[in-house]
Amino acid sequence: MNLFWFIPTYGDGRYIGTDIGARNATLSYYRQVAMAADDLGFDGVLLPTGRSCEDSWVLASMLVPDTERLKFLIAVRPGLMSPALAARMASSFDRHSRGRLLINVVAGGDPEELAADGIFLGHDERYALTDEFMTAWRALLRQERVELDGEHIRLQDAYNFYPPFQSPHPPVYFGGSSPAAIDVAVKHADVYLTWGEPPEQAREKIERVRARAAAENRTVRFGMRLHVIVRETEDEAWAAADALIRHLDDDTIARAQQVYARMDSHGQQRMTGLHGGDRSRLVVGPNLWAGIGLVRGGAGTALVGSADNVAARMREYAELGIDTFILSGYPHLEEAHRTAELLFPRLRPEGPHTASASAARGEIMAYHYTPGK
Repeated sequence: MNLFWFIPTYGDGRYIGTDIGARNATLSYYRQVAMAADDLGFDGVLLPTGRSCEDSWVLASMLVPDTERLKFLIAVRPGLMSPALAARMASSFDRHSRGRLLINVVAGGDPEELAADGIFLGHDERYALTDEFMTAWRALLRQERVELDGEHIRLQDAYNFYPPFQSPHPPVYFGGSSPAAIDVAVKHADVYLTWGEPPEQAREKIERVRARAAAENRTVRFGMRLHVIVRETEDEAWAAADALIRHLDDDTIARAQQVYARMDSHGQQRMTGLHGGDRSRLVVGPNLWAGIGLVRGGAGTALVGSADNVAARMREYAELGIDTFILSGYPHLEEAHRTAELLFPRLRPEGPHTASASAARGEIMAYHYTPGK
């Protein structure tokens, strides 16, 4: 089981939908989160993308020197960059980080945000563009010369002079719930990503993607992006979930839901449909809570519960085929520690998974006794 964390480059705090308990989102804070994830033994971190976020490529480049083994899942945005430029960026980052780059393909789902960035394509057209983009990008990372006269992209004698560290290219992660998105994902993805939907919905989507991949003579792995609120007991966890939205008012929820309603992202529609902006409909599955999705786009669900129960739910998703979990929690620095301390021993019982496994664990008592000995 691969366990990732999240760098909150659009802000962080103790509560959502309010400035009460908000953090100063500085480079120093991002470094603290990245270094904690690296030291605790998370396999990688996701950096989000969009106009409300810090630029993921710039920030990840600044975080690599502060970490030792952590991998960085960074977005390429077809339509916002050319495949040739994206290939050079990926090659440079991957080579100089010694293979610590993972690629997140994001076609976009908000027509207004896309228009502000100069993209005026409809939903399926964006995935047609993405197909052309990824065909060229993958060929360039294999150091092939590319001639492309596509519907959306035109390249003449394109070539990437510097190879990536990973061969043939950094692993590709790809999300999208629509038929158009899945058709493109199964052609280019190494890992298909879904947001944290209830198990029955996740199962249906995984089976659909597997069937489409088989039709392309390919196999893909599966990953899930969701939040986590884990505590020692169930009561503590659900109290923490209630506290997270304690300052969230109905007007803020309504304004957020208006934004999500305009989006043409099928995945966002599936997330919003779980609760419909209704506070009384937030428990959407066993230990699965949709309160974060009241005001947060994208991943809007959290696994909530005791360490034993959250670990059990994750193992149930793993039985469906999910082998990578991209987790997050508010605030991200403290919750990285809490998640590792409570879940890693249950999900990774074979041994320590920290970058500093030889360091002292816990406070030595009376200058003599090591905790647990």
